[in-house]
Amino acid sequence: MNPLHLAQTRHASKAYDNSKKIPSDTLDRLLEVLRLTPSSINIQPWTFLVAQSDEAKQNIAKAMPEPFAYNVPKILNASEVIVFTAKTEIDEQHLDQILNHEELAGRFRTPESKQAQKNTRLNYVELYKSQQIIEPWVDNQIHIALGSALISASAEGVDATPIGGFDNVLLDEVLGLSALGLRSVVIMALGYRSTEDFNADLPKARLSKDAVIRFL
Repeated sequence: MNPLHLAQTRHASKAYDNSKKIPSDTLDRLLEVLRLTPSSINIQPWTFLVAQSDEAKQNIAKAMPEPFAYNVPKILNASEVIVFTAKTEIDEQHLDQILNHEELAGRFRTPESKQAQKNTRLNYVELYKSQQIIEPWVDNQIHIALGSALISASAEGVDATPIGGFDNVLLDEVLGLSALGLRSVVIMALGYRSTEDFNADLPKARLSKDAVIRFL
């Protein structure tokens, strides 16, 4: 499907029909898109937590006290809710895991090319740690995944809502993320809009091309 058409027609759903569920094959494709998301130096610093049960959604909703309570109905009525989490530490074990997968995929023609990739990735990680920007850099990768998922959901005819309005510290506590070496970054609700989704019929409002694009 035309990506421009998807960008022009998608919207952030404000209300979901809890009687409508995403077919399993559709959900599988959306999750595969997340798995295949590109990231800087292929760092893949994420784990995507998929909530399907009412109990799991209710736990996520606990992290939305005021002023975030308006997001609770979206969480409870969505077909699935995905919590995008980041690794709290980009350690040697994670770097080796990536390198080994790259080797198994046949990306290295020589031992030297494998070592070069290892050195490059390690140098970047150490640089960002020394500059104390490793966390925002990791968050940038998470948001690449979010953007990819939003457009992909639209292509599948699935409504989606990116949600940043929640208490990160509280959500991490509720889900026990610290023990998993993870922290929450952003949430996405998935499902099918209800008739109460006022945003579905509102015109899209974006700044003009001249306001946001400049040629150098």
